Amino acid sequence: MAVPPFVLSYAPVVYLQSQDPYFPSDIGAQLLHTKPEVNFAVVQGATSPLTLDNLASLNGLGGTNVYLTSVDDVTKNPAWLNGVKPDGTGKTNGAVSTAIIVNDHGSGNVDAFYMYFYAYNQGPPVFGQEIGDHVGDWEHNMIRFKNGVPQSVWYSQHAYGEAFTYAAVEKQGVRPVVYSAKGSHASYATTGTHDHTIPGLNLDAGPIEDHCDRGTLWDPTLSAYLYIYDANANTFTAYDGVSPTNWLSFTGNWGDQQYPDSDRRQKKIFGISLTAKFVSGPTGPLDKQLNRQDVCPHDDKLKCFVSPSLRP
Repeated sequence: MAVPPFVLSYAPVVYLQSQDPYFPSDIGAQLLHTKPEVNFAVVQGATSPLTLDNLASLNGLGGTNVYLTSVDDVTKNPAWLNGVKPDGTGKTNGAVSTAIIVNDHGSGNVDAFYMYFYAYNQGPPVFGQEIGDHVGDWEHNMIRFKNGVPQSVWYSQHAYGEAFTYAAVEKQGVRPVVYSAKGSHASYATTGTHDHTIPGLNLDAGPIEDHCDRGTLWDPTLSAYLYIYDANANTFTAYDGVSPTNWLSFTGNWGDQQYPDSDRRQKKIFGISLTAKFVSGPTGPLDKQLNRQDVCPHDDKLKCFVSPSLRP
């Protein structure tokens, strides 16, 4: 079984922000630096060591309440949080930092998800304090194809994101260009400053900003696992027949649970919960609506709009 050629031919290329210290990370290496916890207590009876071949075994030991919690104090900046800087070709050598997941709906309709992993998310400063830092970070693009021709592109950003027609987006050759925001790694179709205070609304400036530029080039396809997703069975199959698949069924969280106010590391602006410096780590690819109806994930409060232009 071979991955459809167009999935790789039209795969996005990513420009990492030039001042971002947190590069893409090896997905499996995250398990070497974390321990599973539920309610800040180590999960008893968990398989050891945890690997990408057995991670979903935690589903029966806490499921969505499991947090892969750093064994190090993240405020001490352990080196593993920094990931791997892509080389001159755009490859993260020694780090498989991407999962490409293909959902073939039939009749020529194919969705390709490009899932990017980082060991750490550094939130933006607000009134001089970072908010929204967390261990583990999953971002993604999705390209919708019809008969092998790209139709539209989704860019994930924090609580939501943006969708554009393929014709509208910047390209390198035929590949859509993605600008990864400093620290947060939110995916944008344009460089510069992006305010994301209101989900789904991308403004040029505001109180909570992301910053992008044409920094280090990263080609996610050069170090990636490749999978096909069966939506009916909710299962994954590796195209090469050997890449690990068990981890994709893990329903827990890829980072620490939000630290309580009693934790010395936690800070809030004027005690407001939404301004917590540290928040919980994210869920993985399984929770990213891999069988969505629109190119955008479904949200009861937001309508999917596929913009024909990069400007409002």
